[in-house]
Amino acid sequence: MNHILSNLITEQPNAKTSHIDQLDSQQIMYLINEQDQSVASCVHELIPLIAKAADWVVDAFNEGGRLFYVGAGTSGRIGILDASECPPTYGTDPSMVQGLIAGGFKAIKDPVEGAEDSAELGAQNIDEHGITSKDVVIGIAASGRTPYVLGAMKRAGELGARVVGICNNHGTPMTLHAQLLIEAVVGPEAIMGSTRMKSATAQKLILNMLTTTSMIRIGKVYRNLMVDLNPSNEKLVYRAKRIIEMATDAAEDQVEQAFQEADGHVKTAIVMIRAGVDAEEAKKLLELSGGFVSQAIKKNGAKKI
Repeated sequence: MNHILSNLITEQPNAKTSHIDQLDSQQIMYLINEQDQSVASCVHELIPLIAKAADWVVDAFNEGGRLFYVGAGTSGRIGILDASECPPTYGTDPSMVQGLIAGGFKAIKDPVEGAEDSAELGAQNIDEHGITSKDVVIGIAASGRTPYVLGAMKRAGELGARVVGICNNHGTPMTLHAQLLIEAVVGPEAIMGSTRMKSATAQKLILNMLTTTSMIRIGKVYRNLMVDLNPSNEKLVYRAKRIIEMATDAAEDQVEQAFQEADGHVKTAIVMIRAGVDAEEAKKLLELSGGFVSQAIKKNGAKKI
């Protein structure tokens, strides 16, 4: 049996875990953890490539474009997870970062038989979302050869979008469709072929870096505080007020007053307190500064940001 998958690094047996079925729970976990140690160092070596992808995403956002992740199975779910965290964390419109998965919404929870094998479905999903040259499309597949993902990447490229590939093997068909290819080759899994382990962890680390870096670079972060979060529940309202307090060193009553006058907009409240202006003026300063809190404070002559 010489199926092409048998040649992939992610489908090789791991000699270091060949006895894993003979161990107790703690020993199994130490062995898995030992394997996981290599993931962060692998991703570290890829930072120049990941940074270039983030620069493309920043350019897209600044031009009114969007970021799309495309994947099947675990890779698709990781993309959807990263996309779904952006609105509450950074106050983005849900359309700004989106995740597409083979088989659609149902596939987030349950496998959809055959969906990942259709390149046509991938292309169709790209067309359905109106991809243009302003957008960035990132295909994610551990094998680097999932037809759904490749079909989406190919179609996105035809439409002029910037196309990035993320995979966990070298020399895959993704090379044909990605303008920028990130190969996070973490080696054989602790359980042969179980790419929800090291491969998926590497993918998650990369997506964390991509969106976090992009959001910082478009003004969604002040110092290391998420100042554009959407305070949509009790926990996030508390966090929003705490962020204002940490950014301004203001007293609790002043923070509460600014939060209310800013209609719960954290950036506005911070600029109000730090620049000594009312909500309307704070909004103007933020608009003139492209949404960057530090620049808005500087524009009003404050020396300390």
